[in-house]
Amino acid sequence: MLKEVALIPLLEVRNLAIRYRLKSGELLAAVQDASFHIAPGETLGLMGESGSGKSSIALAVLGLLPERQARCSGSVLFRDLDLLALTERESQKIRGASISLVFQEPDIALSPVMPVGDQIAEVIRAHRRSPWKKCRSDARDMLDRVGFSQNERIYRAYPHQLSGGQRQRIVLAQALACNPALLVADEPTSHLDLRSQAEFLDLLESLRRESGISILLISHTPEIQARMADRLLIMRAGRIVEQGRFSELAHNARHPYTRAMLGTLPVRCERAENPVEESVAR
Repeated sequence: MLKEVALIPLLEVRNLAIRYRLKSGELLAAVQDASFHIAPGETLGLMGESGSGKSSIALAVLGLLPERQARCSGSVLFRDLDLLALTERESQKIRGASISLVFQEPDIALSPVMPVGDQIAEVIRAHRRSPWKKCRSDARDMLDRVGFSQNERIYRAYPHQLSGGQRQRIVLAQALACNPALLVADEPTSHLDLRSQAEFLDLLESLRRESGISILLISHTPEIQARMADRLLIMRAGRIVEQGRFSELAHNARHPYTRAMLGTLPVRCERAENPVEESVAR
């Protein structure tokens, strides 16, 4: 885990507000006055109930908010570049190369009619414009990095031939294929059983240590945040109601909603080595 937060943030969100235009013409406030930062190599956890604005923040960071329906103000600075001011073409150059997303449901990210290895290679070719042979070779290397020992068999497999945990590792390989600086992981283990969930988190943490990547981890599960997050943001009704280092919030939360969100953790939780695996054992 990150021991010390760097002084210069990789990502800095300032006074972000997001509103969606309804069919009636009214504007619905999804995010209000959100400000936070992510340091290089840091895992920032984002928690809140459904509809609290977590995914809207993720979409803003990725440049994926629907242009006609969403109205934004404030700024999202990535290496001093305001992501909200970019055109779609400019966003495409950053998305996947500098900032990547691990989808909640791998079936959304993967084509059912293409071998998964080629799908990783396509991501690489889109951003590096390398020869196809080199892209395929790099894709095989990525399969090794995410823990596939029989990578040739996996490379040629179609999504339906893989387990849910394997498909999620393929999605992670796609996200990391171009060595991004920031990974947005939106409920990345919500469709996995507890054993696969623990294995995926082991892998994600190992890759974070290896590459120094920063992670914005969206999860409503306290045990996952206890395992992964250096700092934590708590959202309610579109606002960040509390933020701080995980250990501080786990023991000394000021807001009653934070205490309710973290209330399922063991009383003596001190950033357990592997709370997910502990829950499996129970």
